[in-house]
Amino acid sequence: CPEPVTECKEYEMALSIYQSSVPLIKAMLSNLSTILAKAELYAKNRKFDEKNLLDSRLFPDMFPLVKQIQVATDQAKGGCARLAGIEPPKFDDNETTIAQLQDRIGKTIAFIDAIEPAQIDGAATRQIQYMMRDFNFEFSAQQYLTNWVLPNFFFHVTTAYNLLRQSGLEIGKADFLGVLVDFDIETKQVRAR
Repeated sequence: CPEPVTECKEYEMALSIYQSSVPLIKAMLSNLSTILAKAELYAKNRKFDEKNLLDSRLFPDMFPLVKQIQVATDQAKGGCARLAGIEPPKFDDNETTIAQLQDRIGKTIAFIDAIEPAQIDGAATRQIQYMMRDFNFEFSAQQYLTNWVLPNFFFHVTTAYNLLRQSGLEIGKADFLGVLVDFDIETKQVRAR
């Protein structure tokens, strides 16, 4: 390969918009669901109201845990829907329990799971335009995924993780990455699933 390595065309692999979005987002929502289940058990075992977790914030001007999860699921369903050229479902932001958030995550996974690769693949240059509050969003599908959906989705999932970790839940990177990789502590091996 000539230097720099970025010029080595023979080793390039095409990664579709679908492959870069739906499976990754679905996996991270599954990981978030698993972490939330641990949080529910944590509150129950410590005999405190789970509302303490749901209302927790990293800083006063940041969203609480419940809103972080609502926005993460909104990014997931809205992002995948717009990439597929369909309308995203609307969810009321009225969850007040971990069980209700689990239901929201489940509905989001079911929705994005129904999106076929053919609905998204080949749409890299599709124009995505929509209004949210007073903002007009305008991207190509590829820009929308890489510059908006994934960064925002991961921001809110990571913030939810951090809020629970800060609250004392014993979770680590293996919980965050969850179904994406296999961690073998004894052999110190990490592999993609």
